[in-house]
Amino acid sequence: MAQSQWHQLQMLDSKYLEQVDQLYDDSFPMDIRQYLSKWIESIDWDAVAVQDSLATIRFYELLAQLDDQHSRFTLDNNFLLQHNIRKIKRNVQDRFQEDAVHMAMIISRNLKEEKKILESAKNADSCGEGSVSAMVVEKLKLDNKVKEMRAKVQEVEQSIKNLEDLQDEYDFKLNTLKNRENEMNGMTAKELEKEKMMMSVMCFELKTKRQEVVCHLGEVLSLVQSVSCDLLNEELPEWKQRQQIACIGGPPNACVDQLQNWFTEVAESLSQCRQQLKKLQELQQKFTYDQDPIVLQKVFLEDKAMELFNSLLANSMVVERQPCMPTHPQRPLVLKTGVQFTVKLRFLVKLQEFNYQLKVKAVFDKDVTEKKGFRKFNILGTNTKVMNMEESNGSLAAEFRHLQLKEQKVAGSRTNEGPLIVTEELHSICFESQLQLSQSGIDIKLETLALPVVVISNVSQLPSGWASILWYNMLCTEAKNLRFFVSPPTASWSQLSDILSWQFSSVTKRGLNCEQLNMLADKLLGHKAQRNPEGQIPWTKFCKTVNEKSFPFWLWIEGILDLIKRHLLHIWNDGSILGFISKEREKSLLSDKCPGTFLLRFSESSKEGAITFTWVEHDIYGKPVYHSVEPYTKRELTAVSLPDIIRTYKVMAAENIPENPLMFLYPDVSKDKAFGKYYPTITDAPEPMDVEGPEKSGYMKTELISVSQVHPSRLQDSMGIMSPDDYRALEQIVSPRDIDAMMTAELQGDVLEEN
Repeated sequence: MAQSQWHQLQMLDSKYLEQVDQLYDDSFPMDIRQYLSKWIESIDWDAVAVQDSLATIRFYELLAQLDDQHSRFTLDNNFLLQHNIRKIKRNVQDRFQEDAVHMAMIISRNLKEEKKILESAKNADSCGEGSVSAMVVEKLKLDNKVKEMRAKVQEVEQSIKNLEDLQDEYDFKLNTLKNRENEMNGMTAKELEKEKMMMSVMCFELKTKRQEVVCHLGEVLSLVQSVSCDLLNEELPEWKQRQQIACIGGPPNACVDQLQNWFTEVAESLSQCRQQLKKLQELQQKFTYDQDPIVLQKVFLEDKAMELFNSLLANSMVVERQPCMPTHPQRPLVLKTGVQFTVKLRFLVKLQEFNYQLKVKAVFDKDVTEKKGFRKFNILGTNTKVMNMEESNGSLAAEFRHLQLKEQKVAGSRTNEGPLIVTEELHSICFESQLQLSQSGIDIKLETLALPVVVISNVSQLPSGWASILWYNMLCTEAKNLRFFVSPPTASWSQLSDILSWQFSSVTKRGLNCEQLNMLADKLLGHKAQRNPEGQIPWTKFCKTVNEKSFPFWLWIEGILDLIKRHLLHIWNDGSILGFISKEREKSLLSDKCPGTFLLRFSESSKEGAITFTWVEHDIYGKPVYHSVEPYTKRELTAVSLPDIIRTYKVMAAENIPENPLMFLYPDVSKDKAFGKYYPTITDAPEPMDVEGPEKSGYMKTELISVSQVHPSRLQDSMGIMSPDDYRALEQIVSPRDIDAMMTAELQGDVLEEN
């Protein structure tokens, strides 16, 4: 029997398990995934996530599954797990009772990310050690550096212990010698000289050992400084940049636990070094001498250790999960006034003495100096939280769950002189705290910023707001650059192509391939520029209306994304939709295919998102003829699914029997093989309300089908025109010129008849 996905994940190395850990938080705890793993993996959550009624059913099924699990714990007399499962159920009800689709979206997303983690682990195994990525190599180097640092700190610890033993022995022998000198039966001069010589040697050893310990401690602090610089100047900025990429649909940003481990290791090493310096001071107070290295170096070493410690702590507060409305989990950093949003902070130095010591306050637009024309907002809800280890799987964290924004309705707060439109205004959320531990001499002001957010007042502004978030996070890493859109930089096609593909892979199982991206490059850069990955695209071309008849490129993409999520998810995931393809390329692909071959592409003229299909026929000369149906929008697809439209589609000409011209999905897949599993079955049909059954309801069942009316001259032989095979057979008994005359006469007759 094949192992479940969850079981396979649990067998991975810790670095992959850390990535899994990042997927689950208080909104959907890992406990549910663990207890209900078989049931969760038996459901098609992609389908559930696009149907409100089905999502509600699955929500109540999940509650029932949790009740069953509670019963099992009751039988085992496990009171603690009974308590936990009850608490989990209450939280799930509070969070998803009114929004079961959101729950389905979370589960769907997590299952996809789990698969990516599994695939990543399998690929790493198959590649072998020789193909380990450069990033992994760097992480291993830092890991080894941290281990070396810890080992050196322990060596100093042992050296200080040896120094203390040597100093105690010296002190004891020195006192013993003094006592013997004062005894009545004192030592002989020779014995006294010998003892003093031995004490002199021991004193020299003591001074040498003391010098070694002080030097060793200085070397350790230099190594700690090197590791700290790597963390603050490389690892932390890289993690923040990966988080930006993850926010806009890129690979999930894992490794925060690894980052926390490194920060904590450095902090513990520095704490130990500071304790070692205190121990050296105690030894110095008992015994000192001219040019004592402890006296000479103590202040410098203490200041250095404190400076490194303060610097580390000052940079340890990070935004683990950026501001996001739970109603739109795949559109973080766009916040709507009056709608609650969540944000989670973590303190990367996980020391027990810091638990419950950090009270964090959220402040909106704290350092914004540009006020004219920009909207102003108040943060409502609980805007202060205390960081603790109990609510977040042992990490020192605080999660703000009930924040919302309200615009300040002050006269003149928004004028026509504002430099930016609403969806281009960037705002900041700052989190500040004070860490004070008098016994450790720590008094540090802490501050961190979330990534800039866009604030909207109507959900219709969400697509444009999201475009701003995409553009900013693609091109900027400076969280304080709130005037970014006053003069937005251009993006290269190589940058934008990844972002566009991520928009699809983050909500479906399939991103965009090279051919699809080439078509989009054509639209943005023109045919001549599409092969240039460094071709520059201005912000206005991406998200602005060029003229009254056009609409922004991004809103076209957004409409298609919404169409896929609502109506085309399964067949998009199957790869049945070519989607982004030019009309010229479409003809090129179909030109040498057999009649009835069709492909699916998105309409370029519909702002709201629409899909059409084009099929090929051959005229009497064997020349390909192409037909495209009027695009289907959300309105039509809400009534009838696209697979069902393809199944029942008919072309009809006067005095001809309607027939379905669609035979093979490009390149050569039988239509029924490609879409058969999505055709409705008898059980799918809605039951009549009449309790006596459909036979006695008095109604005949109906079926919605799509029909196109065309002129008979455009149809194949089955609809009044000879096929290429008939044409070749006729060629054997009459000349091509005679056939031309026959066809001309037939066409002229049709025209007269039509007129």
